[in-house]
Amino acid sequence: QVQLVESGGGLVQTGGSLRLSCAASGRAFSSSAMGWFRQAPGKEREFVAGISGSGGTTAYANSVKGRFTISRDNAKNTVYLRMNSLKPEDTAVYYCNAASTLKDLGSGHFASWGQGTQVTVSS
Repeated sequence: QVQLVESGGGLVQTGGSLRLSCAASGRAFSSSAMGWFRQAPGKEREFVAGISGSGGTTAYANSVKGRFTISRDNAKNTVYLRMNSLKPEDTAVYYCNAASTLKDLGSGHFASWGQGTQVTVSS
């Protein structure tokens, strides 16, 4: 099974930027759609961004559209989330996960999650 390790989180001021990385192991990475999700304390986990296996198609939550960019480097088995113009509302633990297709990322039915990476945006 694919193992996913998120990194790159940290503390940033409003308006700042971060780049998150999700390093994957497993043979199926290049054929899997990848997504970023986030969860704040007391809130449900929500979809943030997704990218198709080839990298040719992306999808974003309305709340981050225009500010976040998802990308992937299949040669490195890594997916990224560039986060610009960060807001306090972006504060959450960010997770990545994989699915067969972009559409499947929206199911929310994943067998497991990694530990995620904490993003804190101060006001």
